[in-house]
Amino acid sequence: MRLQYVFLQISLFCFIILNSCSTGESSKSQDGLYVSGDFHQHTTYSGGEYSFGHVMEASKKYGLDWWSNSDHGGTRELWGKASGVDLGTRVTWESAGIKPFGSPQESEDVGFMWRWQSLKYYNFEDILIWRRVFPDKLILQAFEWNVPGHEHANVSIIANQFDAGKENCDPLAQFEYMFDDEDNDTTGGLEFGWKKSSLEGKEKALEAAKWLQTNYPMQAYAIPSHPDKSGEYLISDFRDFNNVAPDVFFGFDGMPGHQKNPTRGSYDLDEAPYPAEMNNKKGATFGGAGPFASRIGGVWDALLSEGRKWWISASSDYHADDDFYPGEFQKTYTGVAGKNDPQALIDGMRSGNTYIVTGDLITGLNFKVGKAMMGQTFETEKNNVKIEIEILDPDIQNFNTYSDYTNPELDHIDLIAGEVSGYISPSNPEYSKDNVSTTRVIARFDATGGIEDANGLVSRKWTDSGNSWKKISYQFGVSGNMYFRLRGTNLSLNSPEELDGAGNPLPDIAEENTPARAFSDLWFYSNPVFVEYVSEKGNSASEKQKSISDIQQGKKWYRGNTHTHATFSDENDTNDVPMIARWHEGN
Repeated sequence: MRLQYVFLQISLFCFIILNSCSTGESSKSQDGLYVSGDFHQHTTYSGGEYSFGHVMEASKKYGLDWWSNSDHGGTRELWGKASGVDLGTRVTWESAGIKPFGSPQESEDVGFMWRWQSLKYYNFEDILIWRRVFPDKLILQAFEWNVPGHEHANVSIIANQFDAGKENCDPLAQFEYMFDDEDNDTTGGLEFGWKKSSLEGKEKALEAAKWLQTNYPMQAYAIPSHPDKSGEYLISDFRDFNNVAPDVFFGFDGMPGHQKNPTRGSYDLDEAPYPAEMNNKKGATFGGAGPFASRIGGVWDALLSEGRKWWISASSDYHADDDFYPGEFQKTYTGVAGKNDPQALIDGMRSGNTYIVTGDLITGLNFKVGKAMMGQTFETEKNNVKIEIEILDPDIQNFNTYSDYTNPELDHIDLIAGEVSGYISPSNPEYSKDNVSTTRVIARFDATGGIEDANGLVSRKWTDSGNSWKKISYQFGVSGNMYFRLRGTNLSLNSPEELDGAGNPLPDIAEENTPARAFSDLWFYSNPVFVEYVSEKGNSASEKQKSISDIQQGKKWYRGNTHTHATFSDENDTNDVPMIARWHEGN
């Protein structure tokens, strides 16, 4: 076993030397740089079947610009560097002669290591090695948090991770020790001054959120994983998290991983809160997306209708051969100020200038309302807004090796609009309401135009602007605060067992999915652009709306710069200095 490990280390060193000059190419939109990523993937450090290095190589192979290793918190048995089906080895900490620290494990877990220790001393060391292997890629250390009172969330804290010559992930290891619901170690962190939380359940989860917001507001993210899988996340939970940690809790997975699983998303129908029936069979995802994001007027729209900056993302949740590799099927594209810059990445994720794609259906998107891009707010006194969409439908093969359908074409794009009424107070009974009736598809665009759907909506023709780009310009009347978002698919209306006559995805029937079928049912979703309608100069609707919930709570509020959410003035206004459209509690 030790000889095998020595050989592994020598091979890896040679691989680093041979690949030290490797290059990659980011996906670009016409107006800026977007990087593709995946922040939910597992190795033999926790539940995965393949070694850490194997998953790193796969993330590179399938075209990602960045990724996060996010093995589970709690306690685990295997050394991820030296264990895996690919290596033909299974190296426990005990067999490697490595002694776990901290409190004794339960009898069935003797020899296991608390995840804070493996993060701090082993997992992150592998991250540093693979950054050298792929110097043109951005690789973060993260972990999948067992959230007290809930299920899972992906968490990263980039503080210290990129400090040249003294890189470490101690803040992340500390968070895992203090707040992971399956980390029962009470002594291991004492020498570092780490104080274990004494709370339980949802109170502990909110304490953790506040800790992140207080200590690392600009350097962390916490994104609930597959939030609609088990019913352990309610819309009130998302509102609570976003209220106490708005710079850290800014979204959830709109589309789960495990898209290759026979039950797409690997949702248990006995636990899933929103299954749907079709032909006397049930499914809990819709075109691969979870019900929170896929249902118009559902949980995501209810949050956006408050004006919350709450974004969706998608990652592979790769564990084994019955999952797609990171980047093979799903990608999250994030607008960044610079490539290979960890702070620019976190800022981009927080900004909401992101979109998600399956099967490389599209590889570029510019979506603007007035001057504002995804995640931003456009302020206007006019009673109509100009919506501009540019989208790249690439004439290239994707990574589908399961059928001959390797160059999908975008069939149509839906433009969805919703009304914004302001934040809901926690004391309001509506705080637990998880749907809204004011969101709808307002326009559809395709290659020909003139196609009428079941609701009487007639499609409009997009313009081919060359080099596989499609261009759309559309005017829409406004009389109050709104948001706009996009979805698109390769499927035509009334596609049997896939898409209904109004353009909505039908349930993915449990136990009937195949890799080829997943690659035939492709989607993209954008994050929203908000519109703030100003009826009179200096008297915006948001000025009135913020008081609806905030004054009820007896709080004073002020405008503050969080470096994230910009509000842009009317397109004819010569003042391009953005105003910040978030309200913060004052004393």
